[in-house]
Amino acid sequence: MPAAMTGPHEVAELIARIAPTDTRAAEQAQRLLDGKTKPRRSLGRLEDLACRLAAVRGTARPPLPAKAIVVMAADHGVTEEGVSAYPQEVSGQMLANFASGGAAINVLARHAGAQLLVVDMGVVHPPTARAGLDIRDARIAAGTANFTRGPAMTRAQAVAAIAAGAGIAHELARDGIGLIAIGEMGIGNTTAASALAAVFTGASPDEVTGRGTGIDDATLRRKIDVVRRGLDVNRPDARDAIGTLAAVGGFEIAGLAGVVLGAAAARIAIVVDGFIASVAALAAVRIAPLAAGYLIASHRSVEAGHRLVLQAIGQQPLLDLDLRLGEGTGAALAMTLADAALKILAEMATFETAGVTNTDRDNSA
Repeated sequence: MPAAMTGPHEVAELIARIAPTDTRAAEQAQRLLDGKTKPRRSLGRLEDLACRLAAVRGTARPPLPAKAIVVMAADHGVTEEGVSAYPQEVSGQMLANFASGGAAINVLARHAGAQLLVVDMGVVHPPTARAGLDIRDARIAAGTANFTRGPAMTRAQAVAAIAAGAGIAHELARDGIGLIAIGEMGIGNTTAASALAAVFTGASPDEVTGRGTGIDDATLRRKIDVVRRGLDVNRPDARDAIGTLAAVGGFEIAGLAGVVLGAAAARIAIVVDGFIASVAALAAVRIAPLAAGYLIASHRSVEAGHRLVLQAIGQQPLLDLDLRLGEGTGAALAMTLADAALKILAEMATFETAGVTNTDRDNSA
């Protein structure tokens, strides 16, 4: 990954490095699974997950990967419109909480055995630097502009955010990470994600705009109106994903899209968290359609538009736990399922080695 991505040529170079996943490796992995001591396909979507990981890594027997979770945070000018239950100060405060190990994602990252990388893409009130706070500074600006009055950011800023994310994915790949999850934090980012979802799926603001952090009915109506006004003012073109990110997106959403692109270019699977992270993944797929083969949808959130976004990226989520926290929490949980799927592939006995009669011999390994 180049040190700086400054324009369309660099973006095109990144896209060109994304290859199709290896369907032959997936087929070989399925044959191995069919030879295990179980009825054929009886582990259902856990087998599908093992095969997808095999396709991504290009081998029927992928090893257990070292794991990392990238959580990006930024603020949104659209919060001026009263769309959130929380003030912008919370974004910086939560960054400090992530960095000091006290948030839900910290607990679940430790549970999954995953490294946690916390990235400030542009919160308005960043935490005061102090010992023990490990926060990556990739700030584009102190929050985006209010997209009801014009674009949230410039196209150059959107490209810079994508570049930052792609660079982080490249760095993690260089360090031996084999599975990356993406999560986010940012007051107002469900509003930006709803606007992006409306553009990329063609749905109305009413269909894709939800309650976010738990807003009341009046605030929800205002939020839907804000999304509609932002789309009317900016008229984003769904065929231009980077332009759409610039028009109504956020620095952390564009950054996570970059993580997806960079991970796909390095043949690393990406475990996608909830609504906002899924919108970032959808933006990446609109930029580079082959990136879709590298995605693993962790869960279905309670946000209104998440189902439509998952359909748009061609994903069925692994979990449905009524989660709506973000931070990468659902993705961290799904990482443990990825480990389980690969352990089944690697450790489970075959009919032959266990001396068990196989009544489906044509499908044994």
